[in-house]
Amino acid sequence: MASHLPTSTLSLWTHVSKIGIGSQLTFPKTKLNLRSRFSIGCAVSVVSEPILTNNGKPFPAEVSRTILELSSDGTLSTPTQDGWPLGIGVRFAVDPHGTPVLFLNHSTSSFALNSKSSFLVQVTSLSLSHSLFVLFPISLFHLTHLIYQLQQYGLRTPQCTIQGTLQKPQDTTALKKLHSVWEKKFGHEVDEDRLFLLSVERVLQIEDFAEDGIWVTSSDYKSANPDPLRDFAERMIDEINTNNREDILRFCNIYVDLDFQVCDGKMLWVDRLGFDVRFKSPLNDVFEARIPFPREVTDEKGAKSSFNCMSQFAWEVEKNFHGADFEKVKQVKKMEHRGL
Repeated sequence: MASHLPTSTLSLWTHVSKIGIGSQLTFPKTKLNLRSRFSIGCAVSVVSEPILTNNGKPFPAEVSRTILELSSDGTLSTPTQDGWPLGIGVRFAVDPHGTPVLFLNHSTSSFALNSKSSFLVQVTSLSLSHSLFVLFPISLFHLTHLIYQLQQYGLRTPQCTIQGTLQKPQDTTALKKLHSVWEKKFGHEVDEDRLFLLSVERVLQIEDFAEDGIWVTSSDYKSANPDPLRDFAERMIDEINTNNREDILRFCNIYVDLDFQVCDGKMLWVDRLGFDVRFKSPLNDVFEARIPFPREVTDEKGAKSSFNCMSQFAWEVEKNFHGADFEKVKQVKKMEHRGL
C-alpha cells in the first residue's frame, strides 16, 4: 500500500500550539514541501524516496533483530551428556550481526556442545530498562529455538525463534570480541570461559500468539538492521496513549478506510515506517491497522515531527479544511477475544 502515492504536493505549517500531540512531541514552526502518501509537508528526518516494503512494515528480519536488541535474559534448554535437556536461566548480548552471545553462569561440563538446543525469552511488559521476565524453558533436542518476546503495550506479543547450534569459541581473539560485546551491552567485564555463541541458521518471526509465522533466512537476518526508534518507542507510545487519545481516534477515523466511527483506540508500536493501532467499533469489535508515516523516519525527532504533521493534517480534514483525497489504509484485521 506504500506504493500508491498521490502526485499532489501540499504545504502545511507545523503548529506547536494546535491539537498536535503535546509539548513533549512538538517542534518549532517549519515549512517544507514534500510529496507523500498523505500529502503532508513537514520538517522531518527522512530518506529521499518512499520505502516500499512489506505493506509499510519492517521486514521480519528487521523485527527479529530489533527484538534481540531489546532483550537481555532468557532460558536456555540444551542437551546434556546423558541426553536430557537442561533448562537454565541465562543472560545474553548480540554481536553486530545479531548472533546471540550467551553467558552460562553454571557448570558447563555436562553440556553437549555443538548441539542444537532451545532458548526462550518472554517479556510480560516492555520497559525502558529492557527488563525481561522468564516464564518457562522449552526443550527440543534437535532444534535450537531462541525465542524473544516483546509485549507491546500489554496487548500484543511479537516473537522470533532462532534455530542454531550452541558453540564455544576456542580462538583467543574471538573470545575477546565476545567479551567486548558483553561489556558494551552490560557495562561490566565477565569471565570469558562462560561466554558461548548460538549460531543463527534460520529465524521464525511471529507477530503475536496464535498467528502464522514467517521464516527468515540466516543471511537476511544478519544483513538486517534493528529499528532506529527502538530505544525510545515505548516512551513515545506511552506519551501518546496517555495524553493524546483524541489524536489516535482521529488517525483511525481519517487515515483508515472504515464504515464506522472509532470509539476507543491505542497505539501499539512505532518504528521507522509507521505505527500500529488497535481500536474499537461502536459494536465493541476490536481491530488492528498499520498507519504508515509519509516517509521513513530515522530518529526520534523525525518520528515526533511526522506524527505532529499527520495530526495537523487529520484535524484539518476532519474540519473540512481539506478533502480526504489520499489513499486510505485498507488492511484492517479483526481481533478475536482481544481488548484494549
